[in-house]
Amino acid sequence: MTNRNWGLLLVFVLAARCSGQDSGTYTFLRNDVGARSAALNGSFVSMTADPNTLFYNPASLVTVSSPKISLSYFKHFMDVSEGSISFAQNAEGIGNVGIGIRYVDYGSFTETDQNLYTLGTFGASEFAILGGYALSIDEQTSVGASLEYIHSSIADFRSSAVAIGVGVLYQVPSENLSIGASILNLGKQLKAFASTSESLPLDIKIGITKRPEHLPVLLNLNFHKLNESRDQFFERFRSFTLGAEFLMSESIRLRLGYNNEQRSDLKLGTSSGLTGFSLGGGILFREYQIDYAFNSYGKIGGLHRLSLGMNL
Repeated sequence: MTNRNWGLLLVFVLAARCSGQDSGTYTFLRNDVGARSAALNGSFVSMTADPNTLFYNPASLVTVSSPKISLSYFKHFMDVSEGSISFAQNAEGIGNVGIGIRYVDYGSFTETDQNLYTLGTFGASEFAILGGYALSIDEQTSVGASLEYIHSSIADFRSSAVAIGVGVLYQVPSENLSIGASILNLGKQLKAFASTSESLPLDIKIGITKRPEHLPVLLNLNFHKLNESRDQFFERFRSFTLGAEFLMSESIRLRLGYNNEQRSDLKLGTSSGLTGFSLGGGILFREYQIDYAFNSYGKIGGLHRLSLGMNL
């Protein structure tokens, strides 16, 4: 195998490791979008009033009452960079609409031949563009859908796909409760890297958000990958996340999160350390919102994220 092929293999492995999930095509679609959701470790299926809900449950777009935009950027391990932008607003008389773009840049790699002569460099990157729509069925229930175009490139090779997402959100304001469910990345490759088409990372999610009476905190429980088969029935629920957003004041938020599958899969030896835990916070200032998140991967390291949100 040439060094170029080894480099391509490295990119695939790195993509899977960075997402903290299983390997496969377009695994970057499993990555969290935005510092707020990352601080909650992906417990975002039933969250509201955030344009980034488009990436988790398109039905939640209906809770964005005024035009909002969110921008996010962070550095992965090994100089891999990732970013996103999302926008959502209410279209009077129609419903709520949103659009989002996410990308991953894996950097530059040296290309050599069998004799280790340098031939040049090549890059690798992936991006996805999606649009979403949501509307209220009644005072408590909303539904939504999204359409997504996905593109991946490694050196001279290209791959593309289309996918849809559907979701539902049920809210009980009197109980400070919301329940959400979504099916994401349901689609097909338009063009494969090689002659064999690969499946997309289909994900069925269910989440619940509850604010206990007289307590300034939003508690989240999400189950992910419910579509994946397991040897035992209860193993289907091992991919769960927990999140808590503390409303410290009108302008300050603190957040904690836990990813059970990540903690189990990234365990090294007998110690897990802080693997699978996350923390962060947010500051609201007039029409701006700045969010920060830190996600621990134990002995591997940690990731820092920043997001900027604006009410337009």
